[in-house]
Amino acid sequence: MDIREVQAYLGADWMALKDTLADSLTSDIDLLNRTNRALLANGGKQLRPMLSLLCAHCCGGGGEDAVRMAAASEMLHNATLLHDDVADDSSSRRGAPTVKSLLGDRASVLLGDFWLVRAVELILNTPSCKDEGIRVFAKTLSDLAEGEMLQLEKAGSADTTEADYLRIIYNKTASLFEAAAVAGALSAKASEADREAIRTYAVNLGLAFQIRDDMFDYTDGNDIGKPVGIDLKEQKITLPLLGVLATVPFDEASRLRERVRNIGQHPEDVEAIRTWVREKGGLEYAARKLEEYVDRACEALETLPSCEAREWLFKLAKYTAERNV
Repeated sequence: MDIREVQAYLGADWMALKDTLADSLTSDIDLLNRTNRALLANGGKQLRPMLSLLCAHCCGGGGEDAVRMAAASEMLHNATLLHDDVADDSSSRRGAPTVKSLLGDRASVLLGDFWLVRAVELILNTPSCKDEGIRVFAKTLSDLAEGEMLQLEKAGSADTTEADYLRIIYNKTASLFEAAAVAGALSAKASEADREAIRTYAVNLGLAFQIRDDMFDYTDGNDIGKPVGIDLKEQKITLPLLGVLATVPFDEASRLRERVRNIGQHPEDVEAIRTWVREKGGLEYAARKLEEYVDRACEALETLPSCEAREWLFKLAKYTAERNV
């Protein structure tokens, strides 16, 4: 799937999204404006607002309200990234220096707060769905915080189960996909049944997206903008490793978990564990799970009216499974 083709399909709404993001982040403080312009210029694929607008169109909507909700989802996403860069001590993102590395921790946190507040203002200025929209995005913020804390807890204990992993990636990734998609449906005044189908689609899409992302940590030669092995260095036990841990004797699994827990003292173990996971079929296990979630996402779309936007949502699900970036 070519992202530019989706943008072309969304047409005026996609152009309005760009304008809305720029206008919403304008300030009379020059440093803030310059930093925001740089962030918008390095905005990545912007999948969440794209998803939001596609869901609005699929439910018969579009226009100003849909654009506002889509822009809010992108601003919320970037606010969390600005905060994450501080928590993770990240020096680069999408191939560019982070605000944290250029201006320091405080500036990154404050800028994240600014984006978050401006996102809330956008939702409040969308009368057709502001109350439900606020509830949707508030839930996502709660999910994100809980996901971060659970991940932190499990990094210290190295006892992550597959159920823990799925909760973490729902809270940290799929929840925002869900909010963006449901917000688009709300802007179109979609029926409860259509909103539920959109929600199911987006949750499964988000889970698949994060599983694919976690597979990259064990794949050499990818182009995702971060070094391989970083999850292991941060003591994160993700699906490729979990898939193998479930197939080996308990004692061996316990020893491997202990190696992950002590990875900071033995960084040389990162490459050994990555190799072990690849040789034992961890990537194949994760790929099968990924396909299951993509299939569930596509099944949810079957109940929605047939239209061009729905076809793009199908393609977006397939793209999630196949992407290399």
